[in-house]
Amino acid sequence: MPNLKEIRVRIASVNSTKQITSAMKMVSAAKLRRAQDAIIQLRPYAGKLNDILNSISANLGNSNDNVYGKSRNVNRVLLVVITSNKGLCGAFNANVIKKALQLMVEKYPGYHEQGRLELITIGKKAYDFFRTRNFKVVKNYSNLYEKLDFDRVSPVAQEIMDSYANREYDQVTLVYNQFKNAAVQILTDDQFLPVKPQKKDKSKEFAQHFDFIYEPSQEYMVKELVPRSLKIHFYKALLDSHAAEHGARMTAMHKATDNANELVKDLTLTFNKARQGAITKEILEIVGGANALKK
Repeated sequence: MPNLKEIRVRIASVNSTKQITSAMKMVSAAKLRRAQDAIIQLRPYAGKLNDILNSISANLGNSNDNVYGKSRNVNRVLLVVITSNKGLCGAFNANVIKKALQLMVEKYPGYHEQGRLELITIGKKAYDFFRTRNFKVVKNYSNLYEKLDFDRVSPVAQEIMDSYANREYDQVTLVYNQFKNAAVQILTDDQFLPVKPQKKDKSKEFAQHFDFIYEPSQEYMVKELVPRSLKIHFYKALLDSHAAEHGARMTAMHKATDNANELVKDLTLTFNKARQGAITKEILEIVGGANALKK
């Protein structure tokens, strides 16, 4: 029969843990609302800029003016792995790390062993994982989450763009969780550079013959709008990951609270059975002693 004191202590411990997980769920829900509003407001603007960027890249092709859209032989690769600084969010970080490792094996086989693949991590979880396994992590930007805004993210995106323009890398890929809703995150590997031109749609083939007139000029669009669009794209990936993190943590804490409630019910039932068994045992001892005295 289980010890009543041990069960009572365990019930108190589970109740204490339940209070913590419930509080963390409420905090994540409040943070999720702000992060969700930020990414939802940015998506229409970022989507339209991305369409313009793809259109310009398609028109320029591999010309010298198209610095960020010019395709090259992929000899050196940069992976930007975006995770969180904190845990307790289910498989959120593990899925991103697993996806990055999968890309290294399937899309870039042998690049890591040959020193042709480098990493930039955003989030302590990714940095700790790859640093302890001898991967080449050139930069870590975990401090971006302290105040996530465009002014702080823009220099990081510009540094990556300059590295590509200077031919330090031939391809840059972002690996992160895209926010869909509080319970669903879409694992994404997005080619950041070079810019992918729009795929031709046969149903819209007639529209491909138009030569758009750019104002003030196409050169200005390339120099000013394309870098801004890439920075917005990078910023959107961070906002997506940030919102997805809080959604994953809120869901994980909700499940943990439910599991704690179930465990408390089971322990309470076990405690009542043990207490009833102890009472029955004491009654039997008293009855047995009384019968012994009578005899």
